[in-house]
Amino acid sequence: MKFATIRTGGTTRAVRVDDDVLVDLGARDVGALLAEKGWTERAAAAGEGARTYAAADADYAPLVPQPSKVVCVGLNYRNHIQEMGRDLPEHPTLFAKFADSLIGARDGIVRPPETEAFDWEAELAVVVGESVRRATGAAAEQAIAGFTVLNDVTCRDWQFRTREWLQGKTWDSSTPVGPCLVTPDELRGGVRPALDVRLTVDGEVMQADTTGDLLFDPVDLVAYVSTIVRLNPGDLIATGTPGGVGQARDPQRFLRGGEEVVAEIDGIGRLENRVVEEKSA
Repeated sequence: MKFATIRTGGTTRAVRVDDDVLVDLGARDVGALLAEKGWTERAAAAGEGARTYAAADADYAPLVPQPSKVVCVGLNYRNHIQEMGRDLPEHPTLFAKFADSLIGARDGIVRPPETEAFDWEAELAVVVGESVRRATGAAAEQAIAGFTVLNDVTCRDWQFRTREWLQGKTWDSSTPVGPCLVTPDELRGGVRPALDVRLTVDGEVMQADTTGDLLFDPVDLVAYVSTIVRLNPGDLIATGTPGGVGQARDPQRFLRGGEEVVAEIDGIGRLENRVVEEKSA
């Protein structure tokens, strides 16, 4: 199944995506849906009498507008590690984002005036479906509700001011996520999907790889992160980006404003976002 969060009538709604029709599931967003006991069965059964919307007219909100946490993984594709001049890690490299950084699949990526090195990073993101702590094996697999697409847009000049990356990674309204959650049974590889991931800027391919090349796969990451902190329904784990980022190009290339950035993963969907200037307060 596929799910999304849409904006409608001044609020948001969780919907099941049935091709060109969106079926209202009675929850305010996908995060709230996942927090409900028996959400899978209820979502599958929704149909007659439920409100529907046209997919073509959908205004996608961030898939989970207010996750309790967004955990991100750096340096998880061999080619990206090499282009950044680093050694292969023995353990996942983790950092966080705040919910205020998240935007929808068609929203503008806000470029802050403080950066001169605004970069792209297409990523597969895990969507957690149940509360887990120290999950291993089958428990870690079962905790994965599905997957979505995330673009970890980064202010590189701020990221590398210090050894800690947070200040480059969580700028307001900079991180598209969505448009859909796709359950593992719909994807090649299931909870360890092997899917093509691409990112283009104004139609030019910048990144192209497969999620099958992740050093630490989604199940590994759920186990590792849940060892540190409880994962809750709707939490996101961004699994890292492949090679092709602007920072590593020669010459370097960054987003200046006005570009259309498309991040897509086969079987999941596309983020189509234009880079916009921050509006004055």
